[in-house]
Amino acid sequence: MCAGWFRRVSYQVATPIDCNFNRCTIKEGYIVKRAAYRTIIFFGLTCTAFAQPVPRILWGKWIVKRALHTSTLSCWGDREAKGLIGTELEYSSEVFRWQKTVTKNPDTETTTITAQQFHDENSGGGANSSQVTLRQLGIKEQQVVQIVIDHPPASITEGTVEIPGDRVLVVNQNTIILSVCNVYFEARRRAAPSRN
Repeated sequence: MCAGWFRRVSYQVATPIDCNFNRCTIKEGYIVKRAAYRTIIFFGLTCTAFAQPVPRILWGKWIVKRALHTSTLSCWGDREAKGLIGTELEYSSEVFRWQKTVTKNPDTETTTITAQQFHDENSGGGANSSQVTLRQLGIKEQQVVQIVIDHPPASITEGTVEIPGDRVLVVNQNTIILSVCNVYFEARRRAAPSRN
């Protein structure tokens, strides 16, 4: 399949190319090395590797426990932030849910980001801008796993199209950090009921 794709691409250029799986030869005598061929295949495959189901580490129900103190500017006030505490998130391979807002068969992107990347992507550039660090969120490591869930725009509040829990940092097996409107919250895994 990849060789056929490569041939189709090669016929769009002026010089015809003969291919087999080990090497491709341009009729004028130039050889396209395997490394170049594999590079083309690599880039073709990585373009399709982003959409993934919700990772197993998130599967289950989570309770938002508390807001975290940061130096951020927010579109939410105390009333909206306090209203999120005690609410439930649910993740599985088939659903992402916050309260009654449900996204079926969600696609996610899982990345590992450094403390510097997190700061740069979530802080403003000015002296009086929002500033947030992993350390402010209680994460002492220099990198963290971030999971972002793709969903249609939501209208939870007028200030954002986010759904609480659509972007999380995985602190450990039982703790995640989420943000809504630049307010950060800690959520804990709901313990499974005991079977006595």
